[in-house]
Amino acid sequence: MSVKQQVDTFLTSPVIGVVGASSNPGKFGNKVLRCYLENNRKVVPVHPKEAEIEGLSCVASVAELPDEVKSISVITPPQVTEKVVEMAATKGIENVWMQPGAESPAAVEFCREKGINVIYGGTCVLVELGFGNH
Repeated sequence: MSVKQQVDTFLTSPVIGVVGASSNPGKFGNKVLRCYLENNRKVVPVHPKEAEIEGLSCVASVAELPDEVKSISVITPPQVTEKVVEMAATKGIENVWMQPGAESPAAVEFCREKGINVIYGGTCVLVELGFGNH
């Protein structure tokens, strides 16, 4: 699959989880969340300590995401990403988009072994969906 096909597959999820969502507008975890909102996507922020971000109720972990979430964007440190993808596989997540800086070779390999569509290597949701251009 080309990166474009991978992104198109990722975007078929009716709801997208944003793991590492942030309430700080300057952080990528907030920009990615707002980018999906700008593109009229339903999103669920994942943050262990926040109750609400950008007016949306948060869940504390991937395990708590609603079942209709088939895709997650990951904006976490690489060692956290490795734990996130394990939870994602258990949860039945089909698509994982590791934002630049979140990638881990072990996490990418894990996704491939589990048959998860994994997007990584510099492809950024903010560029692909055109953050701030709407």
